[in-house]
Amino acid sequence: MPRRLIAALALLLLVASCGVTRGDEGEGLHRLRMMVPNSPGGGYDLTARTAVKIMEDEDITGRVEVFNVIGAGGTVAMARLMNETGNEDLMMMMGLGVVGAVYTNGSAARVSDATPLAKMIEEQEGILVPADSPFRTVGDLVAAWSANPGSITVGGGSSPGGPDHLFPMEVAQTVGIDPTAVNYISYDGGGDLLTALLGNKIAAGTSGLGEYVDQIESGQVRVLAVSGSERVPGVDAPTLREAGIDLEFTNWRGILAPPGLSEEVRAEMVEALTDLHGTDAWKEALVSNGWTDAFETGPAFETFLQEQDRRVESTLTELGLV
Repeated sequence: MPRRLIAALALLLLVASCGVTRGDEGEGLHRLRMMVPNSPGGGYDLTARTAVKIMEDEDITGRVEVFNVIGAGGTVAMARLMNETGNEDLMMMMGLGVVGAVYTNGSAARVSDATPLAKMIEEQEGILVPADSPFRTVGDLVAAWSANPGSITVGGGSSPGGPDHLFPMEVAQTVGIDPTAVNYISYDGGGDLLTALLGNKIAAGTSGLGEYVDQIESGQVRVLAVSGSERVPGVDAPTLREAGIDLEFTNWRGILAPPGLSEEVRAEMVEALTDLHGTDAWKEALVSNGWTDAFETGPAFETFLQEQDRRVESTLTELGLV
């Protein structure tokens, strides 16, 4: 084959391999990976995979790899993120659970030290029991719990310091139970928690409701109460305040990138998440999963993360848990 033809073919292949949009395999977010800081089936996993699928379907990005890094309630994943300084192809789904885990596990990593991209959602916590539980109301549960705190095993899909842990501790404190007497078992994500709940290994579980939609609808799991200011559509359960417990509690999830990114790369990632937020598919996902839109980027999200660091440290100290 003539050299000129070989050179022309090589040039053609090179040009063909270069993209022009974010969804192509050339420039832009085409090698993006999304890290999930707990096991498959949990709230972070559900939120990450929902977001990634929509970004792919809407050609906001190229194909995105979602992978799970399990350990210490997100502390292992957080340490990995901080060690990926300058990595322009990595995002991590995270939330209140990761903020708390780094404190209770004695990690030096802080979410406010990473590159903040966007706060995505807020979600109520629920108090869940298996279908055959003797507790028909949250009042029944609290009465038994108050009589003998150690006899009621409460499970959550986050490690100490996470929302599934902080929530029952704050419920206990509100109803007059010493938080340090609470018998709490930590599971690495909602999938493991569901197995324990359905296997009657725990008396009650505390978690976001989005990952249990099917089990709630089928009647395998009952919700005794929800933690927000209003009832959750489609869930037959009162708020805590309606049930006589003066507490409101909300979880949240957002997305970080490694430290050390250029403003240009950070802006491109934020733009992609802003495009995701604007899709009809994301709006539908919010409704179907019982999530509340809490989209926030830029300095507002950065300030929010700093406030969450201070809030969690203060709460854990107040409860005598650190």
